[in-house]
Amino acid sequence: MGERKDSSGGSGHGAMHANVPMPHSDPLIHQSSADDDYYARHSSSSATASSGYYSDHPTAASGDSSPFVMSPWHQSAPYPPYDPASADAAALPCTGLIGSLVREEGHIYSLAAIGDLLYTGSDSKNIRVWKNQKDFAGFKSGSGLVKAIVIAADRIFTGHQDGRIRAWRVSPKDATVHKRIGTLPRLKDVLRSSLNPSNYVEIRRNRSALWIRHSDAISCLSLNEEQGLLYSGSWDKTFKAWRISDSKCLESVVAHDDAVNSVVAAFDGLVFTGSADGTVKMWRREKQGKGTKHTLVQTLLKQEFAVNSLVVSPTAPIVYCGSSDGLVNFWEGEPHPTHGGVLRGHKMAVLCLSAAGSLLLSGSADKTICVWRRDGAAHTCLSVLSGHSSPVKCLAMETDAGSEENGGSYAAARWIVYSGSLDKSVKVWRVSEKAPLELEQSGAYRGSNSGGSSDGPEQAYGGAVGQEFEMPVEQLRAAA
Repeated sequence: MGERKDSSGGSGHGAMHANVPMPHSDPLIHQSSADDDYYARHSSSSATASSGYYSDHPTAASGDSSPFVMSPWHQSAPYPPYDPASADAAALPCTGLIGSLVREEGHIYSLAAIGDLLYTGSDSKNIRVWKNQKDFAGFKSGSGLVKAIVIAADRIFTGHQDGRIRAWRVSPKDATVHKRIGTLPRLKDVLRSSLNPSNYVEIRRNRSALWIRHSDAISCLSLNEEQGLLYSGSWDKTFKAWRISDSKCLESVVAHDDAVNSVVAAFDGLVFTGSADGTVKMWRREKQGKGTKHTLVQTLLKQEFAVNSLVVSPTAPIVYCGSSDGLVNFWEGEPHPTHGGVLRGHKMAVLCLSAAGSLLLSGSADKTICVWRRDGAAHTCLSVLSGHSSPVKCLAMETDAGSEENGGSYAAARWIVYSGSLDKSVKVWRVSEKAPLELEQSGAYRGSNSGGSSDGPEQAYGGAVGQEFEMPVEQLRAAA
């Protein structure tokens, strides 16, 4: 079933851990539980997970032509810890591991990065804050492992396995203190709605719940800051739209036949959802009085494999989908996206996606991260990042500040990538949009896996791996 299983991964920590100095002091964990006592007594959340991170079906990438085997950057050699303030763009490697963050607090399920801050969520129920790879602060939710984190202006929203969303704000007096400012839905809205029988919906036989509350774990969050909306997806098969200004639930949509694993607010008023039922659906948001209404426009994908992650390119109308068969499908164009092709780079389920600039990153249960570059409709696997000892569960990307401060020669072309894993670590990578000069000159990356959608995913991909990675393995490694 893909995303729904909260598996206990391996306990290893990767190659970098022994070289990274850990802080001697433990920042205070600030706990706030204003509404939790009430919710604990009245919760209907079951948070029941079903099985299946891993795909039992091999893909075309599992043979000798796999990018995992042939990538010139398939390595785990550590680089010195990264400090943007002292970075020298000319001396920094284009792509590679630059650090590892480890706290024995549990499996990492969620990440959010903004500037030099990184927020991490785990099954310890803690949200940890890192600054320049150092443990900076932390705060505790009280209940429910942290499945999703998004940042909106001065607020941080966290989605939890207990079915609730919590909102936090940094204290103006102390940047290390995060105060909880609310829980969605608000307690007063729950009490008011509970008085009206019409506000209850049936969630399973002989069991009902308020429509404004998720009745199972929250799996994903997405923001539409322009419209002031927060979207949440849940294992209860619904997604909900919340107005950020007053934390009011505007709408609840029964979207799928199984868990909603990903929701993404996208271009042109569209919202995309992906589910453990194997479908990707496209919804259009329309205003309805003071509220909002989402109408199903199209089902983009229907398959037997669970859809685990969706992401929309920030620079083009393209939506990507990662699923448990190890493939990344994508659709392009507006207002009606059409299938553009399939990216094959993993041996096991794709669990997470992230996009920035012309790059797409895919994290997998095979413990690797594929770095894809988009050139028009063509996609190329630039590198494969390895180092985690368990499935890669979440990804986040931020601009490499060091490249901008040193003459701008790499501005907007290099990124700092954070990867969270079930090995209980977060690894920090530097990734460039440029391919190695030797490979560009050799023409090793001429191919495209973006055939027309009319041929379907299998034909659209064609023999792209053979075209893109036509150099012998030894020659590729020598070029690196």
